[in-house]
Amino acid sequence: MKVVVICAFAILAVIACGTAANKPFVIAESKSYEASLFRQHCAICHGPEGNGRSLDNGMKVPSLREGQFKAPTEAAIENQITNGGNGMVPFRNTLTNREIKLMANFVYSDLRGNK
Repeated sequence: MKVVVICAFAILAVIACGTAANKPFVIAESKSYEASLFRQHCAICHGPEGNGRSLDNGMKVPSLREGQFKAPTEAAIENQITNGGNGMVPFRNTLTNREIKLMANFVYSDLRGNK
């Protein structure tokens, strides 16, 4: 009987770990500095969870989580944040170099799941 209980507990633990690993990063639940920067500077265009959206002028802002990325690497994301382009404003005069690097890592790792 003890073996069955131990096995059942082990199976539930493995399932719980697997489920948590597949859960997407939720910006609204995060208290990280990067999530705060995202809410302050990025959410207005990319949406509160980075899923993209359509602006009032009809422009479609891409998802930072899925789809075809114009900036597929962390270095390219950093360049996009720094210099802007394709409708995005540059943040080189708004964010520090450290904040830009943090945000590039945040998008690449947390939002896109590249750990």
